[in-house]
Amino acid sequence: MYYAHSTDKQDKSDWQPLKDHLENVADIASGFSREFSAEQFGYASGLLHDIGKYSPEFQKRLDGTNIRVDHSTAGAKEVRIIYGPFQSRILEYIITGHHGGLLNYGSKECGLEERLLRPFLPDYSAYKSEILVPDLNKVRPSLTPVNNKMGFAISFYTRMLFSCLVDADFLDTERFLSPDKSSLRGQYEPFNELFTKFDIYMKTKLSTAEVKSINRYRREIYEQCIEKAELPPQMFSLTVPTGGGKTLSSMAFALNHLKKHNLNRILYVIPYTSIIEQNADVFREIFGTQNVLEHHSNYDPKNEKSENTDTTQEKLKLSSENWDIPIVVTTNVQFFESLFSNRVSRCRKLHNLAKSVIILDEAQMLPTGFLKPCLAALSELVVNYGSTVVICTATQPNLNGLLDESVNPIEIIRSPHELYEVFRRVHVADLGDISDSDLSARLNKHKQVLCIVNMRKHAQNLYEQLSKSDNSYRLNARLSARLKAHKQVQCIVNTRR
Repeated sequence: MYYAHSTDKQDKSDWQPLKDHLENVADIASGFSREFSAEQFGYASGLLHDIGKYSPEFQKRLDGTNIRVDHSTAGAKEVRIIYGPFQSRILEYIITGHHGGLLNYGSKECGLEERLLRPFLPDYSAYKSEILVPDLNKVRPSLTPVNNKMGFAISFYTRMLFSCLVDADFLDTERFLSPDKSSLRGQYEPFNELFTKFDIYMKTKLSTAEVKSINRYRREIYEQCIEKAELPPQMFSLTVPTGGGKTLSSMAFALNHLKKHNLNRILYVIPYTSIIEQNADVFREIFGTQNVLEHHSNYDPKNEKSENTDTTQEKLKLSSENWDIPIVVTTNVQFFESLFSNRVSRCRKLHNLAKSVIILDEAQMLPTGFLKPCLAALSELVVNYGSTVVICTATQPNLNGLLDESVNPIEIIRSPHELYEVFRRVHVADLGDISDSDLSARLNKHKQVLCIVNMRKHAQNLYEQLSKSDNSYRLNARLSARLKAHKQVQCIVNTRR
């Protein structure tokens, strides 16, 4: 008997058989990759990823011998022997990387090629007595190249398959080693129940809204979003001025679109943590804390309160590993770094972007220096992975020439330019050069005022001049999340007095 994972029992009665682990991971990875018609590659990667554990050396390691054993190269060497170069190269990358991360191709001195040319590996041939290798030699990726860039399409496909394998491997290992933790996964309310919650919330909100022209326009925006949700998955733009109700209208689009086309989840990608916190609070109020993941560097699930606080916190922590939750609210950095990372922890979640609705809020803030690769990745998700992307902003970025005709966004709003005059709420006046003392005097004349300057030092100087007032608050990005939240609560309490 060969084993994949051990326990404290010396008689090995509850150790996990290696064959079971390989078949489990193959089935899970195949299910994940079926979302983009890659189930045969997914199954093969799961079946072969750990065949290096068939070596006597690895089995001795499980018995307690203190030795290091390379078990992730064996499967990659084997697929190079079994399959043609087109199939084997994809599998070589994802199998060698399933612990340490995706490798560059490199050369004989480093990278993937160096790994596969290593002269000695422990004998793993015993796998042939338990594992039947599937025939992939007639299998080809089902891909449509965007902008004729098949190379990028293949690399993205490899990364998505890598995500399927590493998540499947983690999940099966967790199910064996930590069954209590594993049992908490996937316990979210189905989207038909979330749809009902949203419908009830919006009916109440719309029925109690004041009868005035601006609310009529907000309702029209909301209804147009629901109307356009009937269109097939593709890239959309949603151009709505500030104050037009983008957050709830875009969620209405996402929910109706997901329901119409049987999609899997909704992701909000936002540049600023402050906006993320606001949107996540709204979504938690509507859908319940357990169905919404707020994922960014400042977020701590321990701060969430619900009827079953401890369980909810653990569920949210687990969902941050692979984004299997119905609604994810995250940052541009978290989203795009994951799309281009080679790290296992970052890539693990990627397969759950397939057949999803992805809302890019404040899309004008996409990093211009990385705009082309960002748009290329989004286009791949739309064209080859069944996802819908919504570029949502008050001021649409100029994407002319950066997107293929097959993914040019369809505008959701019929006449977005007419809305700008309707929602105009700001008057801009140039005061010219003004000293800090004069500016402080002007600020002190207002009951409520927001002052934005370019530098922290300038903000500190102004704050010191204003600090004689009891109702002055200074927030900056260097504050810890807890202290920042405390100051925000103080600010809200005092302004409502």
